[in-house]
Amino acid sequence: MTTNSQPNDAKRVLYAEFTAVAGQEQAVAALLRDYGARVRMEPGNITFAAYTKESDGRQVFVFEEYRNEDAFQVHLAAPYGRTFNEALAPLVDGGGSTLTFLNPQ
Repeated sequence: MTTNSQPNDAKRVLYAEFTAVAGQEQAVAALLRDYGARVRMEPGNITFAAYTKESDGRQVFVFEEYRNEDAFQVHLAAPYGRTFNEALAPLVDGGGSTLTFLNPQ
């Protein structure tokens, strides 16, 4: 379970960052395209947008918004998320992403 200082009906917003292993940029992009298409079909997903850093195409930034905490928990429980993370692990430095959760101002 994640910690969230916002009410359960507040949007859940986060970004993930990771760096593709040199030579694996296209494999990472293909995984993200497939995973992103699935995530965007989730009823509680508002935004799933992946970008690479302009100065370094190996560095990936994924911005995500969910309708509320319940929608985010549904997202976390989706079986394709585990499949994505397992496939991504050997393709990125450190074996995974760093997540940063955001609160509205």
